[in-house]
Amino acid sequence: MFSKLTGAAMRFIHCADIHLDSPLRGLEFYDGAPAEEMRHATRRAFANVVDLAIDRAADFVLIAGDIFDGDWPDFNTGLYFASQLRRLADADIRVFLIHGNHDAVSKLTRSVPLPRNVFSFPANRPATEVIESLGVAIHGQSFASEAVTSDLSAAYAAPHTGLLNIGILHTALSGREGHQPYAPTTADRLTDKGYDYWALGHVHCREIVRASPWIVFPGNTQGRHARETGAKGCMVVEAEPGVGIHAAEFVPTDVARWHQIGIDIAGLSSDDDLHAAVQAEVRAAQVAAEDRILALRLTLSGRGTLHHTIVSNREAIRAQLAASIGEASAGMAWLEKVRIEVTAPLDLARLAERDDPIGLLIRSLESLQADPGRLKALAESVLCDLGQKLPAELRGSDSAWVLDSPEALADALANA
Repeated sequence: MFSKLTGAAMRFIHCADIHLDSPLRGLEFYDGAPAEEMRHATRRAFANVVDLAIDRAADFVLIAGDIFDGDWPDFNTGLYFASQLRRLADADIRVFLIHGNHDAVSKLTRSVPLPRNVFSFPANRPATEVIESLGVAIHGQSFASEAVTSDLSAAYAAPHTGLLNIGILHTALSGREGHQPYAPTTADRLTDKGYDYWALGHVHCREIVRASPWIVFPGNTQGRHARETGAKGCMVVEAEPGVGIHAAEFVPTDVARWHQIGIDIAGLSSDDDLHAAVQAEVRAAQVAAEDRILALRLTLSGRGTLHHTIVSNREAIRAQLAASIGEASAGMAWLEKVRIEVTAPLDLARLAERDDPIGLLIRSLESLQADPGRLKALAESVLCDLGQKLPAELRGSDSAWVLDSPEALADALANA
């Protein structure tokens, strides 16, 4: 572990999973999507990373894999990446990067020349780069193929005594939902390595796995589909002489944000009520997103009187909600999809008329509701034995059944 920095205090940026020029999924399927604004969202997000590094006077930038997206063929993507790295070079900011599963075999990875301020870790073996002036050693290895199934970190060098040691690795650790288990390892193994900070990539959801030592997934820099919700960005990491890693701050870099809204139609009695509820959620989401473009997935659920209107006019409802969202957001929010999971309100009187077990049950419940004495007798005969089987602490708690309370029994029956 870190003992003493030989250089001055430092600041570095840790980002990953840029996926330059990969499409934001779903744009092509919906009229009204702000395709032009969102088409270059991944580029603009990476430019924001570069802006942040320059504004914060970072000493170096770490990119933990998946710069490009698979076998993306457009060399303009690579040229754009190189142009952003030159901006960092002009600001005397070094870049250390690895390639992950998505860009290990990319033509762009092999063909685009990078500025001299960039060190790309090799794929055939782990390597260590030392910045003497800062007292830092950076250890890493790129993927040699799309699917790496061995623990690359096991072969990383031992920590350099007296230096701040950083490991950069593309991995899902022991597994993360929605991600292939490439370069598998564990937080305990990384801890045992003795480094001060592990700059991880591959998992698109931001996570600080540990803070001693720091083991961090920054998430991707720009959400790309409706399952990648919330703020996306990078980490700004500070270190101090004699202290090691002082702080790791998440800073959003995304230019468009995916968000999910849920509306329960219970208690909503009109279309106006529905639109007002949706608009209130949209405005709150806009505030949280700091006025970024929003791509919204809306779920309508619950049981209520609007059920028939919604299910019988799905396309019209979607169009009306899209217009309502556009109005509430001044055109800065887009309805990506509406999920309809509503159910019709229960008509107990009609159900009670049925000549089947459901009708019999409802009539029996209504009869009990009208006869408190009979309800109490039933509760005593059926529930007393059950109550005695409860743990003593529950029998005496406020949540226990109070069988001698007519009000409590009536409430329980009504809820049934």
